[in-house]
Amino acid sequence: MRPIREILEAKSVAVIGASRDQEKPGAQLLKVLKEVGYQGCVAGVNPQGGEVFGTLLYRNLQEVPFNVDLAVMLIPPRFVPEALRECARKGVKGVVISAEGFAETGPQGAKYQEEVSAILKSTGMRGFGPNTLGLVNTATKLTTSYFATARMLMPGSIGFAAQSGIFVGALLRYLSSLDGLHLSKGIGLGNKVDVNESDALSYFMDDEQTRIIGLYLEDVKDGRLFLENLKKAVAKKPVLIIKSGRTQAGATASASHTASLAVEDAVFDGVIRQVGAIRLTGIDDFVRTLRGFLNMPLPVGDRLAFVTYSGAQAIMSIDAAVEQGLQVARLGEATQKRIAGVIATPSKTRNPIDIFPDWLAHGYEKTTSEILKALLDDKDVDGIVFISFADARPEVYQSMVDILRQDRRKPVFISLLGDKKDKEACQSFLDVNGLPCYDFPEYAVRVFAHMRQYSQIKEKINKQK
Repeated sequence: MRPIREILEAKSVAVIGASRDQEKPGAQLLKVLKEVGYQGCVAGVNPQGGEVFGTLLYRNLQEVPFNVDLAVMLIPPRFVPEALRECARKGVKGVVISAEGFAETGPQGAKYQEEVSAILKSTGMRGFGPNTLGLVNTATKLTTSYFATARMLMPGSIGFAAQSGIFVGALLRYLSSLDGLHLSKGIGLGNKVDVNESDALSYFMDDEQTRIIGLYLEDVKDGRLFLENLKKAVAKKPVLIIKSGRTQAGATASASHTASLAVEDAVFDGVIRQVGAIRLTGIDDFVRTLRGFLNMPLPVGDRLAFVTYSGAQAIMSIDAAVEQGLQVARLGEATQKRIAGVIATPSKTRNPIDIFPDWLAHGYEKTTSEILKALLDDKDVDGIVFISFADARPEVYQSMVDILRQDRRKPVFISLLGDKKDKEACQSFLDVNGLPCYDFPEYAVRVFAHMRQYSQIKEKINKQK
């Protein structure tokens, strides 16, 4: 089969079903491709011809005056098989089938999908979907989503594939609204008539732009191939997986969503843990974990140090660490002496380090900076969690940012609590500067645990080489 890289790097696109009505999806996609700066050749296909948003519409695909790498089908299911045959005659490399109404809807839809599958197999074209918004390549500004924006196409390093119709597009819009989180490539798998999660893994693991791989799955097409590709991918990059259908009710819902077949959840969970992929429970968990992997080094051990203004939050964080199988770091005597330079009470120089009220004497910036440098130098500390009160002035964290720009030996996280407006301003400042910030320290502990899980897998793989 043709590698999907050729389709994701398409130098020409034809939109089949490009309406002259500017409000229809086909017309909107032509507008989007122009607005986001896609540099390849673009044409629309409409039996009446004409133009929309300055792009010519041809009466059929054969009239398009250039070779077509990718065709996007925004047409009803009953018209898709014949359109695929026309694509094959044109020499199209791959197609995105956006329409719903295939196997997920019943016998007639399943019949359409079987016909689509047969045509793809006999012609060698690659097919994405049906029931998907399709593809995103932020390096070339290629998108097949008709509601994409220029901000959504800002280049990043997260490769994401989703077994869902609109999820890649919706997640891309959400991530692009956050600081420091952008996709490299996005692949909508939909009903997986051809391209599936194993193909996505194979592509992402070799894509230089992609540093971390994310998957949303409802089932697995070929368990043996998926496991094989997952092992290879994990050896190169972290793989974060959200797998829905954990319950019987969820599995039933996924069957009507993308015609998914139920996978025993305990079996799936055990398999991905065995190979070192990280399973997450939802989008919030996914986003928090992304921030850790993208901005911080992998920990070399499981010992956490806590710096806090609140005893209660520190204790809850320690409980969370122990529950995750982590250790509370024992600070060395030299470290405690250095910390004593800004913390007068001896009991507060131990882990957890309590900076209140001592920071009032030395100032927040000096106090946190001295503690941070001491903990970075302590060989018995593998990660650091700062639990702080959201300040009205985000710049109080500048000294920590400056230290960590020069010294990234260990992962460092911040948790802020306080006034909503202050917290959002501080979090935005920290996120822009690559310092992961969370609402609650227990979240930071969980992210550290995920990162430690992956670092152990990497250590095991390196020993086997």
